[in-house]
Amino acid sequence: MDTAFRALADPTRRALLDALFERDGQTLGALAAPHDMTRIAVAKHLRLLEEAGLVASRRRGREKLHYLNPVPIRLIHDRWVSKYTEPWAAGLVGLKHELEHPMEKVFEIYIRTTPERLWEAITDPAIRARYHFGVGAESDWTPGSGYALVHPGADGPLAEGENLVVEPPLRLVQTMNVRWSDEAAAEGTSRVTWEIEAVGDSCRLIVTHDQLSDTAPEEIYGGWPMILSGLKTWLETGETLTTPGSLMYAEPTSQGDARR
Repeated sequence: MDTAFRALADPTRRALLDALFERDGQTLGALAAPHDMTRIAVAKHLRLLEEAGLVASRRRGREKLHYLNPVPIRLIHDRWVSKYTEPWAAGLVGLKHELEHPMEKVFEIYIRTTPERLWEAITDPAIRARYHFGVGAESDWTPGSGYALVHPGADGPLAEGENLVVEPPLRLVQTMNVRWSDEAAAEGTSRVTWEIEAVGDSCRLIVTHDQLSDTAPEEIYGGWPMILSGLKTWLETGETLTTPGSLMYAEPTSQGDARR
C-alpha cells in the first residue's frame, strides 16, 4: 500500500489513471498526447504505476497497451475507507461506464502463496465460495469440459461456460455466460483468463475479462476487485473479507483456516 500511496501522490500519475478510467487499453503515445512532457517522462510515470500495481500492460502485436488495475485501489478502500463509511456505499460506485469496443478488463494482484494453492483456491468449490460471495465453481477441470458457478440460494447456475484451456497451476481460460439476471444474460458469451506466475514466495495473478460488448452491464465484470481482494485475504490469513458482495450474497460460513 505504501507504494500505491506514493504513486497516487503525483498529479500526473493521477491524471494517467483518470485517462485509463475514461478509456482503457491505451498506448504510451495516446496517454502522452495531452501532457506537456516527453514520451520518456510519461513512460517513467507509467512504470511507477505498474510497479505499484495500479496499471497493468499487455503486448498486442507491436503495441503495448495499458490498463487500469483497480484492485490496489479496492484494497486501499477496504483498509482505509470502508471502516469509516457505510459498507453499502461501495456498491453504489461504478468502476467504468463508457469504454472501447470490444471491452477488455484486466485485473492484477500479488498474493503470498504458491501456484498450487492459488490454483486450488480458484477451482475448489468450497474454497471459492469463501471469497466469491458464496459462489462455488463446479467442473472436472479438463479442456473442453463445462463448468457452472453455483450458489446454495439460487435455483440454477449463476453462470456457466466451457473450459477452453486448462494448464494447472498456471493458466485457465473459460467462456462465461451469466444467468443471474435478464440484462446480464442478454450480454451473451464473454471470456475470462486466469494467469498465475510465481514471483519469489508469492504469485502474480492476472485476470482478464474480455470479449465484452461496449454496452455490457457493470454487474458482469464489476465484482472482480472484491473477489480478488477476498481471494488474497483468504489465502494469506485464512479470514473471510467483508465486502458489499459478500454482505449481499454470501452464505454464513465459519472462518476456518486455509493455510495448509
